Amino acid sequence: MADKKTKEKMPMEHHNIGDFLRGQSSKILTSLAESDKTAFVLKNGKPIAVVMSNERYERLLKAGIDINEY
Repeated sequence: MADKKTKEKMPMEHHNIGDFLRGQSSKILTSLAESDKTAFVLKNGKPIAVVMSNERYERLLKAGIDINEY
């Protein structure tokens, strides 16, 4: 069997929508942008949105992946 190097995937962060409503949105979004991460936004414990840094989005576009097409 061939050796396959697999990169371990890190789980995405989760942020409750209530945190955004309590004035934490700037802090959360700035942290995600500076660390180049993605995160789920949860409502009632279920994902309703995904947030990513602009740099990550630009890399996806350069790689030919336009998330608006899906």
